[in-house]
Amino acid sequence: MKIILLEDDKLIAEEIKLYFEIKNHSVECYLNGEELLENANIYSTDIFLLDINMPIKNGIETLEEIRAMGVQTPAIFLTSVSDIETVKLGFEVGCSDYVRKPFHFEELEIRINKLVLELASRRIKLGPKQFYDTSSMELYDNDKIIDFSENEKNLIYYLIKNLNHIVNSNTLMDYVWDQKIVNSNTLRTQIKKIRSKLSYDFIQNIRGTGYKIETYND
Repeated sequence: MKIILLEDDKLIAEEIKLYFEIKNHSVECYLNGEELLENANIYSTDIFLLDINMPIKNGIETLEEIRAMGVQTPAIFLTSVSDIETVKLGFEVGCSDYVRKPFHFEELEIRINKLVLELASRRIKLGPKQFYDTSSMELYDNDKIIDFSENEKNLIYYLIKNLNHIVNSNTLMDYVWDQKIVNSNTLRTQIKKIRSKLSYDFIQNIRGTGYKIETYND
C-alpha cells in the first residue's frame, strides 16, 4: 500500500512512517500542502493522511485541490481540531474520515484498511474461472492462487483499484516501480510475464494510452 502523509510535526511523521514501513507499506511525507501538491505522486497512491493545521497550505485546502484534479483516492484527516464547522468543511471538500490526535497507530491502520478495501467488493470476477480477492490481494485461476512477483502483484492491484478505467502507462509505472526509472519496454515485459501465467487474458492493452481490466460478465 502507498500512503501520502501531510504532517508538519517531524516526530509524528517519522513515527507514522516507521509504523507503516515495518508493515511493508510505502509512506511519502510532506511538511506543507504546497510541497505535497508540487512533488507527490497523487495519482498513484492508495490513501492520503492529512493534518489540517499546516503552514503555507492547510490540509483542507490541499485536499480541495487534490479533488479538483479529479483524484478520488480516500483521505483521512489527522487533527486535534474538533469544532463542528471544520469537521463539516472537511467532509464537504471530500475527506473520508477523521482521526483525532492523539491516536493509536492500530486505530489508524484499521480505518485505512477499511477505506481501501471498501473501494471494491471482496472478490472480483475477471474471467470464466478467474477472480481477484481484494482482502488478500491474491489472484485465483481455476481455484489456485497464482504466484506473482512483488511488481506483478502491485501492477495487477493498481489495475484492479482502477477497475473498468484506463490507467495511463506512466501512472502505472510510477506506482509499480515508485521512484525507479523504467521505460515502456519494462512495463510491456512485465505485462507479458503476467499473461504467461494466466489461462485467460483479462488485461486489455489500450493502444497509445495504457492498460485496463474490466469485470467479467458471463
